[in-house]
This record gives sequence, C-alpha cells and structure tokens, in this order.
Amino acid sequence: MNLLRVRSLLWLLPLLAAAGLAWALWSGRLRVPDDWNPWAPLRIDATPNLLTRFKLERASSDPVACRNALSQAELRLSPVEDRVTGDHCGFTHAVRIERSSVAVGEPFTLSCRAALSLAMWERHVLQQAAQAHLGTRVQRIEHLGSYACRNLYGEQGRRRSQHATADALDIAGFVLDDGRRVRVLADWPAPVDAATPPSAESRFLRALHDGACDHFDVVLGPDYNRAHADHFHFDRGSVRACR
Repeated sequence: MNLLRVRSLLWLLPLLAAAGLAWALWSGRLRVPDDWNPWAPLRIDATPNLLTRFKLERASSDPVACRNALSQAELRLSPVEDRVTGDHCGFTHAVRIERSSVAVGEPFTLSCRAALSLAMWERHVLQQAAQAHLGTRVQRIEHLGSYACRNLYGEQGRRRSQHATADALDIAGFVLDDGRRVRVLADWPAPVDAATPPSAESRFLRALHDGACDHFDVVLGPDYNRAHADHFHFDRGSVRACR
C-alpha cells in the first residue's frame, strides 16, 4: 500500500467515526442526555447549548415537530388556516398569538417557526435582560405588527418582505412591571459623549437585540438603517444577519 493511499484512508477515519456516532445516536443504540443528543426534540425550557440552534432548525422545518415544540411555550394561540393573499404573499402552518409569556396588545399572526423563535427569545433572553439591567420584569411587548403582504420597506420593485409570509415581527417597546416604558426610538441611542456610560434602558435593549440573534435568522435594529430607528425587526428566513 503506497503512502498516498494510506493518507487517504487516514482522512476517512474521522468521517467514518462521525457517521457511526450520528447513526448510533439517531438509532438509539447510544444513549446520551437529551440536552446533548442532536436528534432529541427541542425543549424550550432547556438551557441553550451548542446544539440548540440545530434543534431549532430541525423543529422549524417539520410542521408537526414545530407544533409539538410550540405546545411547551407560554403562548395563548390558535391555529390559522393556510392562505394565499397575493403574489408571494400568504402563510402556512401559522398561529394567531393573543398573548405570549407577556401581554402583546393587538393579537398577531406568525408562522410556526417564527413563533417558536419568539418563544425561545422570551424564555431565555427577555426577562433575564430586564432583571439584569432594570431590576424588574417585562409586563407587555409593544409591537408594530407581523403579517403584511408587502415588499421590503414597502417599495415597489423590491423583493417581498418576510412579513409577507408571517415570518417577521417588529417590536417597538416594552412596558415593565413597575410601569416604566422602554422604547427603541427613545432609549436605544448611545450617549454622544463617549465618557458617559449608556443608560440602563439602552443596555437592556441591546441585550434583547443581541440575544435575539441566537434564535432568529435576521435581527435588525436602529444601527442598521433609519427605517429601523424605532423598532427591532426579528424574522425567520433564508439568510442570517444580526445588525
């Protein structure tokens, strides 16, 4: 056996080992805790780890798995019939959310996968950030809507927005248990003077923005462009961006 062939076989060994491990996990022949089993269903209340995003993607791509995962969430919702409302507009496997883990005001419609990301963000980011930076909890989310059959920025000639398939939600502010209101437009900006530390409200909003990037595909805020000066845009789509 020549040296080149030996080297080729050595490269194959890690691939074969990885394939064997994946098969053992998938088939159940190798038992590991569900938190560290990539084929175990997503649990919303499980502490996030390196496999969480993989499990979220798997659940998002399977309507049954998505609904099963979503049933664990603190959401008051009802299924919405699939519908087509225009050219590249409409939704499938969507839900109407009347309340999440907090009050939401006007009910809104989200695809199952977007609703699942919202539930994950609320469970692992929202209240933790509120307690850490503001010393209280969030009572209500103030949103600007979810589903809308429109192009990006509402401009003719652009591609459809993720809002057109109920895969996006815009959030403008938060009402806290102590009555305070935190708004993206008013409270996001950093101090003009670099020597002045950012406000607690600003730190809270930035923690929410950054934390959302772990659970949504696209997260846009005031630092992205003027169109997002007054809200966060969270969506599930085919690209990844955190800006």
